Amino acid sequence: MKIETQCLHEGYTPKNGEPRVVPIVQSTTYVYDSTKAVGDVFDDPTLSLIYSRFENPTTDAIEKKIAALEGGVAAMCTSSGQAASLISILNLCSAGDSFIAASTIYGGTINLFAVTLKKLGIECIFVNPDASDDELRKAFKPNTKCVFGETIANPALTVLDIEKFAKIAHEKGVPLIVDNTFATPVLCRPIEWGADIVIHSTSKYMDGHAVQVGGVIVDSGKFDFTNGNFPDFTEPDESYHGVVYTRDYAFAPFIVKARMQLMRDFGCYPAANSSFLLNLGLETLAVRMKQYCENALKIAKFFKEQDKIEEVIYPSLEGDKYYELAKKYVPMGSSGVISIVVKGGRDNAIKFMDALELASNEVHVADIRTCVLHPASATHRQLTDEQLVAAGINGGMIRFSCGLENVDDIIADIQKGLDAID
Repeated sequence: MKIETQCLHEGYTPKNGEPRVVPIVQSTTYVYDSTKAVGDVFDDPTLSLIYSRFENPTTDAIEKKIAALEGGVAAMCTSSGQAASLISILNLCSAGDSFIAASTIYGGTINLFAVTLKKLGIECIFVNPDASDDELRKAFKPNTKCVFGETIANPALTVLDIEKFAKIAHEKGVPLIVDNTFATPVLCRPIEWGADIVIHSTSKYMDGHAVQVGGVIVDSGKFDFTNGNFPDFTEPDESYHGVVYTRDYAFAPFIVKARMQLMRDFGCYPAANSSFLLNLGLETLAVRMKQYCENALKIAKFFKEQDKIEEVIYPSLEGDKYYELAKKYVPMGSSGVISIVVKGGRDNAIKFMDALELASNEVHVADIRTCVLHPASATHRQLTDEQLVAAGINGGMIRFSCGLENVDDIIADIQKGLDAID
């Protein structure tokens, strides 16, 4: 099936007389005919459902759909995108290990990696996403377990050269994790370019309607965890009666280990109703992404013509630093998010934003409604000046997330913001 059809039909096929729409299974628990039947499921969790801290029938259907959309073999939903980032790293790294991440990733993820994981004894080595092959190789240490980047960074809008990062990660025997939140599988499927694990904040375009927070991890099933670098995958897990993930679940050892170790212990699983709402968003994802990209390109061109705008950052805009990479990885368009830098810095950026009427000033992005954010005051507020520079952010930057309103109405609203600047 093509991706437009997958958005509607993957993950759930009703049988005779069953509901057409994925039903909400609002239950924490499942009943078995015997004690042996319960024990069999604990021996092999792929046989059935154990408890809704691990899995739920509604969420299972959505996991299958997202795995299919990304071209992976299995997926696991989480309660947020941050939880997906955390579990994807903790599934590979223990105290004393390190991993590499692009320096332009989302500010909340930078804090998670640089501060919280550091307290757990895990080092994050930040690299410039434009680093040369040799510079990337030099960042590795003997204890480096993975590499992490964003297809389109939030809000710097750098485009990750996925093939380059995958090639060097694989040279070093570690997987590449790609956060594909802004691109979604409609615009880019990182696994096709060499990524091993794909994550999303499903709160953004996948949901699209700003109604529920969530995340997901997708396993490509392609990385060889038996290469000697990952004993937790190849040696018996004593916390789960001696299971060897690469032996017993060779089809998707990453996701099974994440579910049976980390989801078991952290319990950051989404509610069934949240998954139901996510599925409604996924059903229109392919249609919406095309319109976001069309609106954003028109608006980026409008911003480019304005004297009060110092810089327009949109990878699909001709002349953008990442234009060639965008043509390669996101040829349909680079989402609906534009970053602009207003002349006059922070004060003028705030004047512009406060004068907008159609666009909402909110801590969100990738919605059906146009919204704006001042990253230095909000999502990246906790970063030092040096970290802000590394993340590609300055005081005059505004993250402008185009919605699905008529593009002429959005541009008229932008004009009100420009008129408010002295």
